[in-house]
Amino acid sequence: MRKIIVTEFLSLDGVVEDPVWSAPYWNDEIANFKGDEQDTSDVLLMGRVTYQGFAAAWPNSKDEGADYMNNVAKYVISKTLDRLEWNNSTLIKENIVEEIIKLKHQEGRDILVYGSAMLVNTLMQYDLVDYYRLLIYPVVVGAGKRLFKEGATLRLVLLKSQTFSSGVVASIYEPEHK
Repeated sequence: MRKIIVTEFLSLDGVVEDPVWSAPYWNDEIANFKGDEQDTSDVLLMGRVTYQGFAAAWPNSKDEGADYMNNVAKYVISKTLDRLEWNNSTLIKENIVEEIIKLKHQEGRDILVYGSAMLVNTLMQYDLVDYYRLLIYPVVVGAGKRLFKEGATLRLVLLKSQTFSSGVVASIYEPEHK
């Protein structure tokens, strides 16, 4: 069965929204960490806001990772979008949890979830996340959408931690009950 891996850029105060604050910290170490994720996955699962941001940025990008982002299968959770223009994108509008469970049971590699905090909280609610790969940046943003909504509870087991030369800490967790 495929694994669902939530992978996030996270400020010290828990903000994931619009992580432009992460750019000054980007380096080859982080690029390799992100590349390792992509090497083991063949599906992106994302919410509408993340999809729209990525669909605007990646199709004409020459940045590292552009080939992966433009060619990987993308499943987008949205009740408001009617069609998707970006290559290899499939819209899931109804029976969201059931469709994600079907996707998890298909043959293939890991499923990555970038951003998409609302979707992540839904996945958590239904115990569908297998791993959390968090890049924690040494910056306090002060405001913005946080990864875990207020009132959410979750116990995690740290599997691996790595500190990069930029001060960013990569932490990989799995839910305690897995």
